[in-house]
Amino acid sequence: MSRIPDHELGWRKSTYSGPGGNDCLEVSDAHPALIPVRDSKAAPLGPKLVFRSAAWAAFVEAVKGSAR
Repeated sequence: MSRIPDHELGWRKSTYSGPGGNDCLEVSDAHPALIPVRDSKAAPLGPKLVFRSAAWAAFVEAVKGSAR
């Protein structure tokens, strides 16, 4: 993955994050093949996890399935 500055990643808050600004998980759709994920509450400028898009899609579907 090429180095993309944080301010260009277009972070969006997960719909599963709390409404009061707590438990903030953010993801970026700025890269077509890789999905960066960060904890914007604890370390917004800290390290990010990066997933291949297929692995991220499978994870999201699994989370949706367990929420039913």
